[in-house]
Amino acid sequence: MSIETSTVSVGDLSAYLARPASAGAGPGLLLLPMITGIGEQIRAWADELAGRGITALVWDPFKGRSTDNSTRDELAELMSGFDDDALLAEQVALLDHLLGELGCSKAGVIGWCLGGRFALLLAARDHRLASVTAYHPTTPSELRPHHTYDAIAEAAAITAPVLVVYPGSDAAVPVADFEALQTSLQGRATGATITQFYPGAEHGFTDSSRQDKQVNADAYKLSWPTGLSFIEATIR
Repeated sequence: MSIETSTVSVGDLSAYLARPASAGAGPGLLLLPMITGIGEQIRAWADELAGRGITALVWDPFKGRSTDNSTRDELAELMSGFDDDALLAEQVALLDHLLGELGCSKAGVIGWCLGGRFALLLAARDHRLASVTAYHPTTPSELRPHHTYDAIAEAAAITAPVLVVYPGSDAAVPVADFEALQTSLQGRATGATITQFYPGAEHGFTDSSRQDKQVNADAYKLSWPTGLSFIEATIR
């Protein structure tokens, strides 16, 4: 399927948009990046989704900075100044745009690392979302200085189906915290919970720069197609 890509303005926000070239409302997906920002890899994922007939809109957490033009240390420093409420408001605005001006009939959210955490927080607040996909979400039980909300506890308010992909050697989120997230999700009265566990894989294993380790490459090879299947099943 041919696609169209562009950088679009949504209010005072800038976002990367990839969508099928053919006109007509279809499903949409809000993409929330990891520390790489809107770098080459997440643009490739958005383009892949568009090729499947899904309108993909990518949030820009670093306002034009990404691994295309900045180091990870520089981006980490910017991340330390994040404000949960301000960033959630940006994501709601982009979801409004997907379901409004872009004409998507249904929309889900997918996030990686910091974006995985925000995917859970956003879905806990906005029940318009049809599904949540969180790859190695950064959801430690001990909140970071720039975290206002406990994503583990907040996840209990999500009503949509959730897929959580967790690497067994995640140095950022202990296994006990992943288990606590499972308990929170599985205690919900509505919304399926699907979890994937990859022994030995590391935090951020979907990042191509970490796939020189076979365990990370193997985890990505299996988890990405199953993630796509989950998205297809929930937003079409």
